[in-house]
Amino acid sequence: MPNEKGPDHSRRKERSRQAILAATRALVAEEPYEKVTVEAIAARAGVGKQTIYRRWPSKSAVVFAAFLALSEGADGPGEGADGPAVALPDTGDLGADLRLVLRATAEEFADPAFDRLIRALTTEIANDAVLAAEYQEKLAQPLEEAKKARLRSAQAAGQLAADADLDLFLDLLYAPLFQRWLHRAGPLTADYADALVDAALRAFAP
Repeated sequence: MPNEKGPDHSRRKERSRQAILAATRALVAEEPYEKVTVEAIAARAGVGKQTIYRRWPSKSAVVFAAFLALSEGADGPGEGADGPAVALPDTGDLGADLRLVLRATAEEFADPAFDRLIRALTTEIANDAVLAAEYQEKLAQPLEEAKKARLRSAQAAGQLAADADLDLFLDLLYAPLFQRWLHRAGPLTADYADALVDAALRAFAP
């Protein structure tokens, strides 16, 4: 008779993984971050603490996994994923495409649940060089390359200066938004996102 132990075990592991990631996001949204512990996550997820430690070495690693899964949609792929597969919209109108993307980014950062999770992750990255490197590899760099691919398409179409420094363009576009969010310095509105896009396009016009 067929041995179903392997598939059943895999399904249980995946269910526990999803429960842990969901519990992490819920606790970060509900509690002061310093009160979120691996023990609390395990209790909320209905698993043993060692189940978490077999997958992730620390609370910061679990928080990053929860964030990465959220960025991928639903609870993301299982272990061994290489990060999100992303591409920016390319309608042929660079300004319209960037406004769409930056408005979505501003809306996401303004969402209270996302805000709590990304602030927790930012705190951990600032104090954990290993986690910072993993964040760069699995999330930041793939997103950066997707953005640059769209900008190169705009350069080829003559919508952006051929010699434009794409890293500087992205800094000009995203850094003010991140700083306003980080310091709670003002609302993250669609108008603000549009103004950043307009400023970046003026600075790097062909």
